[in-house]
Amino acid sequence: MNTILREEIAGLLSETNLGNETDFSIPSDKKPYVIMVVGVNGVGKTTTIGKLASQFKKQGLKVVLGAADTFRAAAIDQLQVWADRADVPIVHQEMGSDPASVAFDTLKSAVTQNADVVIIDTAGRLHNKVNLMNELTKIKRVMQKVIVDAPHDVLLVLDGSTGQNAFEQAKQFTLATEVTSLAVTKLDGTAKGGVVIGISDQFKIPVKYIGVGEGIDDLQVFNKHEFVDSFFK
Repeated sequence: MNTILREEIAGLLSETNLGNETDFSIPSDKKPYVIMVVGVNGVGKTTTIGKLASQFKKQGLKVVLGAADTFRAAAIDQLQVWADRADVPIVHQEMGSDPASVAFDTLKSAVTQNADVVIIDTAGRLHNKVNLMNELTKIKRVMQKVIVDAPHDVLLVLDGSTGQNAFEQAKQFTLATEVTSLAVTKLDGTAKGGVVIGISDQFKIPVKYIGVGEGIDDLQVFNKHEFVDSFFK
């Protein structure tokens, strides 16, 4: 029975996840490689960006962060804390300024600095989907004035401990923008991991990273085989 279950779970994941990755790598033909991070507030979006920046830096890559969540009080400060922890530069403006303008400045700065990776934080509000859609579209359009094919990855961060709620968020964000990969946070226990299988299968979007704790190193590249094995330990 275990063998059959393993094969079924791996099968559900294999349609969208190569899942064999073991390190934090980026395509070598895109420089800088631009990641736009989306997700509602409270799912661990800023934390994930900080952890990701730290991991890329450990790979010897030059990283620049962009604080385009100008809507929420303390969002810029929070990202600044993580930028300091990861020891990477951050581009920001005042709270309330135009997010697209921040994204534009970030990409300009990254090109000037010859950076390898740019990670852009965005506002995580879903109460008005039309506004969110317009904002994300505008950020993309403005970034493309600097780098024609940016963003190269739109990473949706979901809280794995919220179950059905994470499904709903995935649904709303995939309607609002073109999501190309997922990061699932707060998977400290494998009991919460089932949501990863469901979301990956339903939305046909690969899971790239999983967050397994609060520390700066508690982000892992999603490895399908290890993940499936964790259910049967």
